[in-house]
Amino acid sequence: MRAVVQRVSSARVTVADRVVGEIGLGLLILLGITHADTLADGAWLATKLAKLRIFPDASGQMNLPLTETGGTALVVSQFTLHARTAQGSRPSFNDAAPPALARPLYETFITQLGQALARPVATGEFGATMAVALVNDGPVTLVIDTPARA
Repeated sequence: MRAVVQRVSSARVTVADRVVGEIGLGLLILLGITHADTLADGAWLATKLAKLRIFPDASGQMNLPLTETGGTALVVSQFTLHARTAQGSRPSFNDAAPPALARPLYETFITQLGQALARPVATGEFGATMAVALVNDGPVTLVIDTPARA
């Protein structure tokens, strides 16, 4: 799994002019899933994100995890995170998992993250064309790959 994680003061996902997910302070997580990803990858990533100390403490240092801020998360599926662009002008998305494999892993990750945060997680709509609006706070943006955890 690959997650592009952005610390946000607000984020919103709309589908056909309908808001499907919205948060205030928290993390916007764009999630890409490959053929090789497993439930264990999702569990590791959910725990990592819940404990990731990227929110400012009283002295302004990035020292607090999302679990201590009162914020929440918005998870958006994004197969394009696994695009190959080395050859030609058209990206290849062959590394992205097909929907039949990706959807259950995406849905389980949302549950795992909600459990790790002890609060509900907002989402986009799997497989839909979505408009994502956000206010990146900091800006803080990280890329986390589950294969790199070893």
